[in-house]
Amino acid sequence: MKQINVLFLYRQCKELQLSSGFYYSYEYHFFFSALKRNPRINVTYLDAGPSFDVSSLNKKFDIILLYENRNVCEPDRIIGLNKLDTPVIAQLSDAWDALDFDHESFHDNWKINAYFNFFPTEYVHKFYPKKYKYKMITGWLEKSLFNNLKKFDLRKKDKILNSGAIARMNLKSRLVIKLFRTKYSDPLTFYKLRTMCSKLPYVDYTSTMQHEYVGDKYPKLLEQYSSAIAATTNVYSPKYFEIPAAGCMTFMESTEKNYAKNLGFINNKNCIFINEKNYQSKFNEYLDDKNNPKWKQIAENGRTHALENFNNDLGINSLIDLMEELIK
Repeated sequence: MKQINVLFLYRQCKELQLSSGFYYSYEYHFFFSALKRNPRINVTYLDAGPSFDVSSLNKKFDIILLYENRNVCEPDRIIGLNKLDTPVIAQLSDAWDALDFDHESFHDNWKINAYFNFFPTEYVHKFYPKKYKYKMITGWLEKSLFNNLKKFDLRKKDKILNSGAIARMNLKSRLVIKLFRTKYSDPLTFYKLRTMCSKLPYVDYTSTMQHEYVGDKYPKLLEQYSSAIAATTNVYSPKYFEIPAAGCMTFMESTEKNYAKNLGFINNKNCIFINEKNYQSKFNEYLDDKNNPKWKQIAENGRTHALENFNNDLGINSLIDLMEELIK
């Protein structure tokens, strides 16, 4: 089959969101590293600025690809998309964001034919109509970032790393959330167990941004620890791919609620499942016997599973399969 001609239409964001230095640089590498190296497509990148009229395009494209289904890293105005017969695919923003912006107007005005992200389909349809075509794509790891990391036996063993956002638990913060915010703007909805873990004396907690290991440097933080925590309460996050890929023995929050079991990890084989009832006992089991070789084996199995199943090249191939469905 001939190459698919893809236009990636975007606008460079104020926060340099599409860069290797942004705190979730996995998106940058998905769009700017892996997308263009796939031989099945020919990609044109167009930084369209604050406003763009697609009628000015002097080339016919098979697919128009948008960074997201809202004007975050897209032009504030995209004119004429609804007049084209070219299929439009957009990365879905955080699914719960649908509660905070008029996703239907973007869907109609930008004539979006299909969406994708790493969220499970069942979770997405809690917030978006089932009539929206959506594909779950779990491949978001740029494998080169996880090469040449420190050997497991040379890492810290007496501390467990816990990184990322947590909820503020002081009375003032909880009162503000209760009075003025919705369930999905409350950090506890997403980070309850991670917040609980951060209080333990043997857990090293680092926030999302208050350290030097941001973006592409994140694996260099992970390589300092033999074990780390991947815990998001409402739905799994990229940390579920990144932490095991870095060779950490991963304590992974897995419940009936957060869909983590969809990722194919197996308890005691390539991670350790934790929840709000057993997390401390699981941590103590490790710390009381931290030189047991089984932890290294679990870490190695987890690294293999993550890099084989969640890498960017697999993710891009899955996205291209979606493109082919739309242009048949």
